[in-house]
Amino acid sequence: MMLMATAFPVCSQRSAPQMALDVLPSSSPSPCAFLPGRSSLGMLGRAVGAVQGDLEGFGAGSVLALWCHRLEEVPLEVLRQRESKWLDMLNNWDKWMAKKHKKIRLRCQKGIPPSLRGRAWQYLSGSKVKLEQNIGKFDELDLLTGDPKWLDVIERDLHRQFPFHEMFVSRGGHGQQDLFRVLKAYTLYRPEEGYCQAQAPIAAVLLMHMPAEQAFWCLVQICEKYLPGYYSEKLEAIQLDGQILFSLLHKVSPVAYKHLSKQKIDPILYMTEWFMCAFSRTLPWSSVLRVWDMFFCEGRSSSPTILLLVPGVKIIFRVGLVLLKHTLGSSDKLKSCQGQYETMERLRALSPKIMQETFLVQEVIELPVTERQIEREHLIQLKKWRETHGELQCKSPPRLHGAKAISEAEPPPRKALEPVPSIIVSPGPAPVPKARKSKEKSREKSPASPANGPGAEGHGAPSSARELLHPQASPHHQSKESLSSRESEDTYL
Repeated sequence: MMLMATAFPVCSQRSAPQMALDVLPSSSPSPCAFLPGRSSLGMLGRAVGAVQGDLEGFGAGSVLALWCHRLEEVPLEVLRQRESKWLDMLNNWDKWMAKKHKKIRLRCQKGIPPSLRGRAWQYLSGSKVKLEQNIGKFDELDLLTGDPKWLDVIERDLHRQFPFHEMFVSRGGHGQQDLFRVLKAYTLYRPEEGYCQAQAPIAAVLLMHMPAEQAFWCLVQICEKYLPGYYSEKLEAIQLDGQILFSLLHKVSPVAYKHLSKQKIDPILYMTEWFMCAFSRTLPWSSVLRVWDMFFCEGRSSSPTILLLVPGVKIIFRVGLVLLKHTLGSSDKLKSCQGQYETMERLRALSPKIMQETFLVQEVIELPVTERQIEREHLIQLKKWRETHGELQCKSPPRLHGAKAISEAEPPPRKALEPVPSIIVSPGPAPVPKARKSKEKSREKSPASPANGPGAEGHGAPSSARELLHPQASPHHQSKESLSSRESEDTYL
């Protein structure tokens, strides 16, 4: 069966270069080819193991299961240990981010436990803090109607996102409804950007791991902190990053660089979908999750001395370079890619081996590309861009430098310390010396003196003594309601 592919994801209203909008049909009969309609997981046929498919929400009985990779099997005891460690980190997040960020990065590279992945992504991206700073904002946006020009485009894209996943299999089902709500809310939250088709698979992946409100704020963080400018008009940021990727390829794989240069294949033809969808439409499902774990943790270059308008996304760049290196990086691999068309076909039907979870993650970690190299290349390409195109029209905020930088830039709101009443012992009557007891008894028997009369307040015992003699007059002996409402500053433990 010949499976046809449609265009790369592009922003519906965009005036991007025509080459980014061209349809590149696929005639490959391989089961690795893209599915009809280019579902959000482009290689969904290799996404989920037939045995474990249902565990990830993809129906194991579908035809997709015939082409699936098996998910990496983690021993149950190891998984429980990882969950315990992640629970400790999430429950003490500020401390870990401040003092043990390297440990968080290593654990993200090993993979976040599935049961905690959604919660971890919210902490790593800073979307949890963003939500706390904007309580009720999503509900407010959800109640608004939205711009009809965006609503129509969003409606047409809903059924294309992971159509074989249980959340999105039914038209009008809860998954598609939540996806519509999240995307519509973003067009209202950022009306100057509107909607871009590449945002749909991003939002769909998030919805598989968290409720709609949390997914919305996570999408906001991705668009504003991780990939700023990617979904704006004219796609300037993605074009610039394409040139950075191509230049880095010269250092990583000269053979692949030379071949693509010879074939005059512009980077935007093969990397647009990779980067804009964060590989969610390209890699097997298990690999998508592992890449996203690292992406949220160390998603961008991290020099505190350089704040770039659109700096390179470290993990996204590394994954792209690994795929290019192992697809076109040797003369043997190029024997079947003599022309432009054959090369593009190879890049669209990547070998399952190089996308396998364990292999890909290890290659990404070990790739000899430093953050400083990405930053330096960005400055070079930005200078060239200004010489040929002028200043960037998209004034995106600078990307922050990974989860740690986001945490420092957007610290969680500190709750005011709530006084905790200590145990208050009712003061008893003050001890009276024996020598004075007889005198007090005689005073009680004698008629009332001025000291005991109505004018005693001005001339009698001090207020502290009165409190001792009449404990109910002391503020500490008011009702429980009064004590709890006042929570005197003298009652901290």
